[in-house]
Amino acid sequence: HRTKGLTAMQKLWGPQDVADYLGVPIGTVYQWRSRGTGPVGKRIGKHVRYRPEDVEAWFDSQPEGVI
Repeated sequence: HRTKGLTAMQKLWGPQDVADYLGVPIGTVYQWRSRGTGPVGKRIGKHVRYRPEDVEAWFDSQPEGVI
């Protein structure tokens, strides 16, 4: 079963996973989310989850020195 690039075996990332991947403090991920400037995440219940490929695409789209 495949949904928009996400396979059943892929795990969605939480904010800590995003912070670890990008090498930034988790507070930075929360600031980006509140400002609407970071990678796209979706709320699932009370949790925010990110697709790894969306985080990678967001990272690749950022000009050098912005992050």
